[in-house]
Amino acid sequence: MTAAPKKARDPRNGLRMSATLATVFTILGHTVFGFEQSWAQVVVALVTGYSCALFFEWMDASANHAVPGFLGGGFRKLVDFLLSAHMTSITLSFLLYVNKRLWIIALTVALAIGSKYVLRVRQNGRLRHFMNPSNFAIAVVLLTYQWTGVLPWGFTINLHGFYDLLVPLIIVGLGFRLNLFFTGRLPTIASWLITFIVLGACRAWFQHTNVVAELVPLTGIAMVLFTFYMITDPQTSPARLRSQILFGSGIAAAYSVLLLLHVQYTMFYSVTLIAATRGMWLFGLSLRERAAERSAARVVKPSSEPSVVPVGAPAMFN
Repeated sequence: MTAAPKKARDPRNGLRMSATLATVFTILGHTVFGFEQSWAQVVVALVTGYSCALFFEWMDASANHAVPGFLGGGFRKLVDFLLSAHMTSITLSFLLYVNKRLWIIALTVALAIGSKYVLRVRQNGRLRHFMNPSNFAIAVVLLTYQWTGVLPWGFTINLHGFYDLLVPLIIVGLGFRLNLFFTGRLPTIASWLITFIVLGACRAWFQHTNVVAELVPLTGIAMVLFTFYMITDPQTSPARLRSQILFGSGIAAAYSVLLLLHVQYTMFYSVTLIAATRGMWLFGLSLRERAAERSAARVVKPSSEPSVVPVGAPAMFN
């Protein structure tokens, strides 16, 4: 008797899980953990995110004479379409601190959603964004409005003792499950952590500092979220094993260089630099593929000779 084929996992389940976890984390943060941002910041972020996602998708579909991604499947399709915007918006609502300047959070969310439609390259015949939306928007806002900040130390300010350890462990466990079953980005995490530890030890030796001081940022909730939920975004990180190792190690290397240069908010800028480098690489590959296709189209092949098959581009960073 032949066994039934194993049903493939729906990739949308990973996004649903991430969005749910981010929502629960935000609610607990404002009611239990001690988030210092206001509830108004959450509301502004979500309203801006939903509005921008629908508007930009409608504009993009109209320009390309296509059907918007939120139409044609009823309410469920609309909800699935907005999950990505929800995840981006609610994440930015607790990562940034803008005091009473709520227009800054609206601008950041708009930049994040808009980057998905502007910063794109063609892969396998489809346009795909290559910059992590949340990370890109945070980097731009922190660079442009330097009085804006993040509050990584305030995520669990009301938690003490056992609970101060329990929350990060839960986040790590859920993040590990998410990347094991849905994103397949555990090699990215491993290469990032190993390279971070090695370079941290090198910095300690070079600067005659305590190695524990170099590695202690890994224990914070901000870095845990960064490790398991930001750099592993399947839409903006490579899938192949070699490329994952290069991507994770590259982020750690950029982090180390920026840290030696005394750049603040190192983790956001390091991802921006590596994602931009990957985007330029992919753009170069797309130009090469188009040139090969045009050359092949101009070749006139006699019917008695075999067809010429153009050689594919290298697979790095895919």
